Amino acid sequence: MIYADNAATTKMSEAAIQTMTALFQEAWGNPSSLYGHGQEAKEVLEKAREEIAAVIGAQSQEILFTSGGSEADNQAIRSAAALGAKKGKRHIVSTAFEHHAVLHTLKKLEEEGFEVTLLPVHENGIVRPEEVAAAIREDTCLVTVMFANNEIGTIQPIREIGAICREKGVLFHTDAVQAVGHLPIDVNADNIDMLSASAHKFHGPKGVGFLYVRKGIRLTNLIEGGAQERGKRAGTENVPGNAAMATALRETASQMPETTARLTVIRDRIIRGLSEIPHAALNGDAERRLPSNINFCFEGIEGESLLLLLDDKGICASSGSACTSGSLDPSHVLLAIGRVHDVAHGSLRLSIGEDITEEEADYIVRSVKDVVAYLRSFSPIWRDLTEGKKQFIL
Repeated sequence: MIYADNAATTKMSEAAIQTMTALFQEAWGNPSSLYGHGQEAKEVLEKAREEIAAVIGAQSQEILFTSGGSEADNQAIRSAAALGAKKGKRHIVSTAFEHHAVLHTLKKLEEEGFEVTLLPVHENGIVRPEEVAAAIREDTCLVTVMFANNEIGTIQPIREIGAICREKGVLFHTDAVQAVGHLPIDVNADNIDMLSASAHKFHGPKGVGFLYVRKGIRLTNLIEGGAQERGKRAGTENVPGNAAMATALRETASQMPETTARLTVIRDRIIRGLSEIPHAALNGDAERRLPSNINFCFEGIEGESLLLLLDDKGICASSGSACTSGSLDPSHVLLAIGRVHDVAHGSLRLSIGEDITEEEADYIVRSVKDVVAYLRSFSPIWRDLTEGKKQFIL
């Protein structure tokens, strides 16, 4: 099997597994307890917090443990909205291709009387800082722009956008779920006020993540109860999970330069091969993208059929975000960059992992070429295109 869906989830690293399993026996106490065994668990928890903070240039007290990226997104956005509302500021700027954890939260806020401006991302899948600047108003309380897109992998000009927000006195949040562990991040140099991350995207366990919150920003609680996480997230902390997350992040960050260089070469090798398929197009900028991400549209086929046939060939891939894989609607990300519905339906996302070989990359290219040709051979849409009854778009 060739696993090429790492944007959906990654396999836990051996180091993370060892950390987690050992702590199930060694530090199972409640970190809120005052006796020794509880304080041992607390020490493990705080060490994990320090290790995570160090990777992104933060202070340990600025790291809040969560259940994952979706919770972190929700808490960051709702907190900024609440702070803004107290000052009479009820306008939020975001983009049309954010993850649904952001878009659905913004939709809820609209129902509560907030106004949301969703910026276009253009054909290359990159947000333009000057358009962010133009969208900010006197009543803007938050700008939220993802660090790297989960479907097309494009990396956004976060540092420039953050600088604009800092100059205008507007809070800046970034959903960095796809970026943490895979791209260099310095929350201070990047002018980030809040950042969301999820462990299972960088070889940690599912069900844990973190929210970076710049010191001085007051959070709104999503979960009420105990005083855990400085009173901002009730519930006994998952000590083994959070420690395993720290282990995984420390490991991926230390290997990032070598991993990035190697994956970029293989990514571009696959892109070159798939570009040979007639009436196919790469989605998103060819260079300013995650080193692991390849996303194509193939005219005249359905993405679901492509995935099933690739699965038969031992290749695990996706047609878009795992969170919407059960939907029959085309990807909102592809629509946001200008792909029409018929083309967006024929999409393929490959997100390769560190262990992929050149031979496996070549096998992926051959397999996709074969499957696309096979699906087109009996596609009525493809027949209409080749017979001139419809016009090619790609």
